[in-house]
Amino acid sequence: MISRQKLLMFAAALTLTGCGPGSSDSADGAAASPAAKGAVTAAQAAKILDTYETVNNKANSQQDADLLGTVESGQVYEQSKADYRLFETESKEDQAAYRKPFHYTGRKYWIPAGKDWFAVTTKASGSKSEALLVFGKEYDDWKLMSAVYSEVPLPAIATDDAGLATAVDAGTRVGTLAPNQISAAFEDLYATGGKKAGTGISQTTEVAKDAIETYTKRDSGKGAAYATKVYVATPAEFDTVYALRLKDGGVLAALPTAHASQFVLKASYRENYDITPTEVESVFNGRDRDTVVNTYQGMALATLPKTGKPSVLAREYRIVDSQ
Repeated sequence: MISRQKLLMFAAALTLTGCGPGSSDSADGAAASPAAKGAVTAAQAAKILDTYETVNNKANSQQDADLLGTVESGQVYEQSKADYRLFETESKEDQAAYRKPFHYTGRKYWIPAGKDWFAVTTKASGSKSEALLVFGKEYDDWKLMSAVYSEVPLPAIATDDAGLATAVDAGTRVGTLAPNQISAAFEDLYATGGKKAGTGISQTTEVAKDAIETYTKRDSGKGAAYATKVYVATPAEFDTVYALRLKDGGVLAALPTAHASQFVLKASYRENYDITPTEVESVFNGRDRDTVVNTYQGMALATLPKTGKPSVLAREYRIVDSQ
């Protein structure tokens, strides 16, 4: 996706039994099960990441969404397309930084057995934040599907004796929630300050505090005397959750998330006033209007302990529409 850092995905442990190819039948006469394999080897995963890095850098230099789409999909591609569309609203300094080629360093590959995806933990050159990247198959092509950078250290992912990670089903409850339930809980922090579904996750992480602060300050600042703002959870464009077992028995999940902000004139002002959209909002719709609805597509990283509430460690959003 981009040198302005998007973030990555992890893997966890898998303990398997069974004999490798060419082994003899078991004592009861049943054929031995073949050893489980990942979708790629570490060497193949490295080549896939190399290709992504090269194509991504070229696409970023030209804001070429079609080129980027040959190596990127999922939520991360939704964000990248928005970056390109909004490129001219950025400062010249930020534009130059976006175009600057980057490289992934300190790569570690997490390849779950029996799955058609793999993850990489890495850092982008010039960044101190570790990212979790997830690559998956789209038809016959490998593409980056999720990328999240975390300012807090990522937990240790488990692997088995063969070096393979263990994927965890998104609908399997770990502690108090399943990985596919975390997005709804996290979005509730924006919608209600965490009074409903948000009670199911930790509210002490920095990203949780930021979300609650966004809710608390929704009706403060410029325009607050004339309009109100609410946040509403919306469907993510892509809903696949990737989860890996951790060394401590918990789970690390990369998940899609999305919400909309609705900025609405108070009834007493609607007859004589309109809201003038910002420069960014005007890229999508430059018309003055009594309601501005901005849609944000995002990704997040969360840990699910064996017991207790999940914690959202990192999140990243992009505005993808304004009407």
